[in-house]
Formats: sequence, structure tokens, C-alpha cells
Amino acid sequence: MEWLKSAAASAVSRGPAFGYSFGDRVDLDDSIWALHNGTKKDDGSKCSIFAFDINANKSRLPLAKNALRKWRTLRHPGVVRVLDTLETDTNIYIATERVVPLGWHVKRNALNTETIKWGLYTISTTMRFVNEDASSIHGNLRVSSIYTTESGEWKLAGFEVLSSLKEEDPAIYTYGGLLPDSTRYAAPEIGRGGWDGLKNQAIHVTDSWNMGTLIYEIFNGYFSTADQLSQIKSIPPPMGTPYKRLTQTNPKMRLPISHFLEQGKRSNGFFDTPLIRCCEFIENMGVKDDREREEFLQNLEDTKDQFPEEFFKAKVLPELLKSVEYGGGGPKVFSVVLMIAEKLNEDEWESTITPCVVRLFSSPDRAIRVFLLDNLPRMIEHLPKKVVSDSIFPQLVTGFSDVAPIVREQTVKSILIIIDKLSDRQINGDLLKYLAKTQNDEQPGIRTNTTICLGKIAKNLGQHTRAKVLAAAFTRSLRDPFVHARNAALMALAATADCFDETDCATKCLPAICVGLIDKEKIIRVQAQKTMDVFLARIKTLTANMPDSALPPVDANGVPTGTSAAAGGGGVAGGAPRMGTPQNDASWAGWAISSFTKKLGSVTGEIQAQGTTATSGVSTPAGEESGTLGVPSSTTGNTGSRPGSSSLQRQAFGGMNTNTSRGGGGGGGLMADDGGDDDLDAWGDMDDTPKTVEEKKNTTISGFGRTTMTTTEDDVISSFAANKGKSSLPKGLGKKTTTSTTTTTPASNSTGTGAVKSRPIVSRAVKPAAKKVLPAAATTTAAKKKTEEEGDAWGNDNWDVDWK
Repeated sequence: MEWLKSAAASAVSRGPAFGYSFGDRVDLDDSIWALHNGTKKDDGSKCSIFAFDINANKSRLPLAKNALRKWRTLRHPGVVRVLDTLETDTNIYIATERVVPLGWHVKRNALNTETIKWGLYTISTTMRFVNEDASSIHGNLRVSSIYTTESGEWKLAGFEVLSSLKEEDPAIYTYGGLLPDSTRYAAPEIGRGGWDGLKNQAIHVTDSWNMGTLIYEIFNGYFSTADQLSQIKSIPPPMGTPYKRLTQTNPKMRLPISHFLEQGKRSNGFFDTPLIRCCEFIENMGVKDDREREEFLQNLEDTKDQFPEEFFKAKVLPELLKSVEYGGGGPKVFSVVLMIAEKLNEDEWESTITPCVVRLFSSPDRAIRVFLLDNLPRMIEHLPKKVVSDSIFPQLVTGFSDVAPIVREQTVKSILIIIDKLSDRQINGDLLKYLAKTQNDEQPGIRTNTTICLGKIAKNLGQHTRAKVLAAAFTRSLRDPFVHARNAALMALAATADCFDETDCATKCLPAICVGLIDKEKIIRVQAQKTMDVFLARIKTLTANMPDSALPPVDANGVPTGTSAAAGGGGVAGGAPRMGTPQNDASWAGWAISSFTKKLGSVTGEIQAQGTTATSGVSTPAGEESGTLGVPSSTTGNTGSRPGSSSLQRQAFGGMNTNTSRGGGGGGGLMADDGGDDDLDAWGDMDDTPKTVEEKKNTTISGFGRTTMTTTEDDVISSFAANKGKSSLPKGLGKKTTTSTTTTTPASNSTGTGAVKSRPIVSRAVKPAAKKVLPAAATTTAAKKKTEEEGDAWGNDNWDVDWK
């Protein structure tokens, strides 16, 4: 075989240029030709090459030359299509479409009855053309003269003795006997009178006989004598009677092939089959109306298993694709295309279906777009990632803005199918912008599907984008009036809980989920509880390894480890904080009280009276009544004394920048509890924003008394020092008043532990800060407005920004 290839190539190289390359040889029986698979040099397309070696078969050279001449001029759909020919002194080459000998299939018994009927119908149609339209005798109709194309169609060749009766010297009369195995296939009249005897016979007689032998061999196999042809055997009964007339020994009684064809095409005839009707419709599909096209497609779907795969791939599929794109076939035709495409391999898909799909996505036809979106699951595995991201996605996203709700909804659903074939830039950029719009769509179903879509593509989002977008989108959906949208948001939150850190879980997600616990719909309340449990478990997991406290550890004296003892000043070593935070106390109230008493036990030195008498274990300056720290006020019923600036006082109040007064009550420098309710304003505004030093100095807080004053630490110390040693209150402070006046006399030095040095005092008038009380209605309205503003913030914070 290699020798033959080299010989053929050498012969071609010596002769005119031949634009085809030889491949493997295909064995042929009863033929003068050597068949090779070939390729076209220009584009690599497949072809077949019939080669005749002149030197090896000089006696049959007239047959090869006649076949070459007739093959060039004969044009019919049922004839093997010629691409190019080449004739040299040593060889004759005929390049044709890629074909396979029919004998291969017959020997392997690989043909079913419907396929055989379809093939015989095609050959009968071609032979009618040869006999009647071309007024010619084929003379070599047999299995070895028929080939099958890649579409499974049967095509006629073997034109070695094809002769027109209009010619002066028809080749069949002279060279008919040169055909391989001519005696076995010759009609009875030829055996009796030779090939010249055909001059007195009808034009169809020899071809009708050979049509009968062809039918016998296809259904029953090889025959050796003409006597065997009388037995029908496996030939279908409806074809039995016409077959017998084809094989009549009397040529005048022999049935013409055209009549055989007409009998088969009758209603319920042996050629009235779905496959044959399909072939005829496909060839004329462009001129059929919508009703006929719809009926044909329905029949095609019902009988798809009866057709050869090759026929569907190479014959039906191209015609259907043309109908979809240019013939107005629409979705119904394309559904059949996808049915056929299921049997294609990846290369066939990419070369045949993919270009059509890309073009259809650019079509403005909504019906086509919806059909494509519905059937994306059947196509996505065959579409390369580059094709989806570069060609399909830019066209697909136009559906997000379509005026038809069904297009928008199907577009949202399709994202789940193509998400794995999009780039990160497309997912975190363009796609999120479009989904932000559909989450505000007027159709509740589209809003719900957008939420579901976001939940399912969460793993495809970027790490930075994921938490911000999901938290904003899901919390927005939790406020949706459509119950299924809220339920989808809760389910999506539960499914994507791993995407949030502990801060987002506690500050963004849980507050929004809590609203669902009191939803009017039970389905939302149940799902909200489930989602709440998921996030609580998530937070528990994230905080399991957190330290018990962020405060630094302290030693036995309450000094933070690593802090210098001289850093605190005052009477307590190290200036330790007023209260500690023991780690082992079980009760939150217990640790506060025990910590405070522990501090009292750790203070060194004694509380010394300064010219006063002790009462109730607490000392006060002589002649001074207890009252507001640093600003004496009149009291009744309590004459106890306290130190002017003791170390205990410096410990307990050294860190405070504010002053409190309690009118009418007794007590000492430590705030005495009269059994009344604490003022909640003492906790401040509960504002998390840290205050500056100046703000701390000018903070206004309400004390336990009836008066409210604005003061600083310097005011406390200077006022207390200025009144040291006096037996009576300064003028103007003898009665309960809301205004006090201090003098500018420098305070004298005091002795004792923790004495405060004198410093100049700036006189100032302290006005009571009247507590502003809003009317009940105003307060309620303000609170409601704040609540609504805070509620709108969930899901809307930076929503538009996040999608950019």
C-alpha cells in the first residue's frame, strides 16, 4: 500500500498539479478503480480519490476514460459529486466528495430495512433520470457502483459503460464485456445475443435487471446464478411483486425502473416511509408553509429513532440550521436541531452548532432569546468558555433591561448556568450592576429570583465584594413586601453564613433577621428562627478562640503589668484605676462591689481630720456641711464632716471631669444613695464616638440632686480649697439655689495626706443646666423617624457603590 501511495505521488509530481493529497486506500471489489481517502491541500477538507493505473490495466483503459468523461458531465443529486480530475500518461485521478463503498455495509449487515428502502428510493430516482432524462443506459448497476456519503445517502457511480443511445458508437455495446464479473450480472438477453443485442431492446431493460439483482444482494446477500433471483427470501413483501417484474427473463415483460419507483411512492407503498418523506421535505423546506413545517417537525421528533445518525448530522441538521437563521423556522425548528446535536461530538458541535448559537443570541427576536435561555443547560457544556464570555454574555445581558418581564426573568435564571464560564471581572463588575437593577424590579418574582441567584453565585464572587454585596442585598430583600422574596433572603443568608465574619454577623445580619421573628407570615417566622440559629452558631464558632478580656493584666496592687508606679501620682501607688475587673467572680454585681472594697483595703495611710470631729466614720472640714463635691451647699439634718482633699477622694474622683450635687441629702465625699432611682442620663448619650479632651472638660451631666451644673476638675479643686476652714457657707450658698458665686481669693495650703496646693481661682457664675424635656408626641415622632432611618440603612448603605 505504501508503494502505491509513493507511486501515485510520483506520478502526480511528474504531471500537472493536483490539489489533493492521498490517504489510506479503501478496498473495492469488482471495480477497476483504487479508492483512497484524501484531503484537499488548500483547506484540509475531506475527499475521496478514485485512481486508475494505466500501466497495470491497459485493457480496461477505455472503461476508465469513458467513466472520466461521463462523470465530468453528469450532474444530479444522486450522483457522486466530482471535485476535480487529472489525467496523465500513467494515471487517471478523480477527486470526489468523501464516500464509502456500499459493499462495506452490506457485508457487515449493518443496514436496517428503512435505510435500505431510503437508499433504493434514491438510486431509483437517479436511474430514472439516467434512463429517461439523459436517454442513457448505465449498464453497471450493482453494489460495487454505489457509495454512501457522510450523510448516509446512497450515491451512484460506476459509469464505465454509461452510454447515450444518441451517440454514434455507444461504449456499452463495445466494452460491456470488459466489466469485472460481467457475466454474472448480465441480463439473460445479453447472455443469449451479446452486448450488441441491446440495440434492439428498450433502453431500460438491462438496468431494470440490474436493479433486481441489486435488491436481491442487499436483502439476501451474494448470489452465484440467475436461478437464485427467483427466491424472494428477506425482501419485504410489499416489494416482492415489483421485484419479480424487475427480474423477468422476458425483456418485454420487465418493469421499467421509473414504474417501480411510482409503485413504491403510492400511498402505503414500500417507499411511503417517514424517512423518505423527511428527505423530500428537507430538500424543499424553503418553499413549505408554516403548517407543513410544523407537521414535519412533529413527525421528525416522533420518528427520530428510525433515521441513521449520519443522515441527521450531515443532511437534516444543515438544512434545519438554515431554516432557523434565514427561513423563519424559529424555536420549534431549533428544538429539533438540539435533539440532533445531542449525538454530535465536541468537534462537530463547535463547527456546526456553536456559530449558529452565537448568531442567534444577537437576534432581536424575543421568542428565539427565551428559547435559547430555556435551553442553555443543554448547550452550556458544549460552549467554550471564551465563546460564552466574549460573544454570548455581552448579548445575553441586554435581556436584563428588556421591557418583557419573561425575558428579564429568564435572563436572571440563566446566570446560574453560565456563571462558571464568566471571568472575574464580568462577575464582580458588569453582572452585579445588572443584578442590582433586577433586585428593584417591579415584578416580585424577578426580585425573588435575583436574591436566589445571588445566594447561589456567592462562591463565585470576589472575597472583598462578597460580604458587602450579600449583606446589602439580602437585608434589602428582608424588607420586601413579597413574602417569597423575604423567605428567599432568609434562606440565602443561611446558605451563605460562611461568607460573613463575626462583625457582619452581629451588626448587619442578625439585626435584620430579628425583624423576621415577628413577621405576619408564619413561614417567615419559622425560617427566621432557623436562620438565626445558623448565625448564632456561626458567631459562636468565630468567637470561640477570642481572649477573655482585652484589658491588660494587673498585679496585686492593681497596677497594670509593665506600668511604672510613679505614673499615677496621688495617694495610691501607681495611680491604679478606681475599680478592677477580677476574672473569677461569678456575679457581675459581686465583682463590682468586691473590687471596690478591695481597693479600699489596699490604700496606705490614714484619713486625718483637719480641725474637725469625726462623725459616722467619715471626716469633713470643721464647720463645713456635706454637699456637692467642691461646691458646698446647705443641708438639713446632717452635720458630718469629710476631708478636704484626702487621698481617698483623689482616688475615687480623680478621674472624673464632672460634678454632681444632691440637694437636701446627707453623705460624704462618696456619693450617697438616698434610695432614689438613678438618672439614665448619667450613662451619657451611648454614643460610640470618642470625645476629645475639650469635650470631656465641658461635658454636662445630671447628678443625683436637683441642680445641674457645668464645671471642670479645676473648679472642683479650687472651690474646695477656697472654702477650707470656714465655719459657714459662702454668701449666696446658704439656701437652695441654682446660681453660685465663688471668690478669687487664693486657697491656702492644707496639710495632711493628699493635700492640694493652692492655686489661683477664676471667678465664674455657674448656671444650672436646665434639663430639656421634649413633649411626648415630639419625642415619639423623633424616635420613630430615627428608627425608620436606621431601618432604611439596612441594605441601602453604599448599595449603589458596592455594585460598581
